[in-house]
Amino acid sequence: LAGNYEELESKLMRKVKENPFVPAGIAGCAAIVAYGLYKLKSRGNTKMSVHLIHMRVAAQGFVVGAMTLGVVYSMYKEYFTKPRVQEK
Repeated sequence: LAGNYEELESKLMRKVKENPFVPAGIAGCAAIVAYGLYKLKSRGNTKMSVHLIHMRVAAQGFVVGAMTLGVVYSMYKEYFTKPRVQEK
């Protein structure tokens, strides 16, 4: 059981190092949802559906932004930081 946990933890850390923006996107989405739920009672005259739509749009926007940054980061690593192989 302990060996399986260590293997899972090392696999998770490897995946996080490969794609660092995935956990950032998940954390940002959770933070936006938590903030939206916290502000639910003090939404004033705003309808519940409008509040939930705004919360959903903010969370999706953050996740899409994190995904975009992740793709740009991986493209940068792939094309600019790797040594170029010269063809003969």
